[in-house]
Amino acid sequence: MLFALWLALSGYFNALQLGLGLTACALVIGLTARMRQPGVLFLHVNWRLFQYIGWLLREIFYSNLKVAQIILDPKLPIRPVLFWAPASQRSDIGRVIFANSITLTPGTISLDIAEQGDQILVHALHEGMAWGKEGCEMDARVRDLEKHLTDLDKHLTMEAAS
Repeated sequence: MLFALWLALSGYFNALQLGLGLTACALVIGLTARMRQPGVLFLHVNWRLFQYIGWLLREIFYSNLKVAQIILDPKLPIRPVLFWAPASQRSDIGRVIFANSITLTPGTISLDIAEQGDQILVHALHEGMAWGKEGCEMDARVRDLEKHLTDLDKHLTMEAAS
């Protein structure tokens, strides 16, 4: 999959470029395999990850429409707000996925993760883009993705140990 992505993005099809692409992909896979340690959450490619990415792309599209509506409004109703968003993820990688997902969504930017890791400081373009203590759908989806990846990681770690 990595080589197919490289091939699609590079557009080079001569022998030298294909060889360099294969070598680069092999190095990345080798380095990634060496980083794998028991107890460390590792992002496994599975359908749940693709499902989350599809959902995130849809949310990015709708957020683009909201931001365009705010900007194109003659009154320009921009009312920026800072708020602490609850983060229910347990692992660092889960919180990073959540924070990056917030930043990828137009109109919001993750600024900081609380020391306890249970909240993320978010800047929103408009107060209507903020959410409160009840959380948001993105938080729940990342938590579910993290739980599935953690369970899968534990299973693969036990298989490797036996």
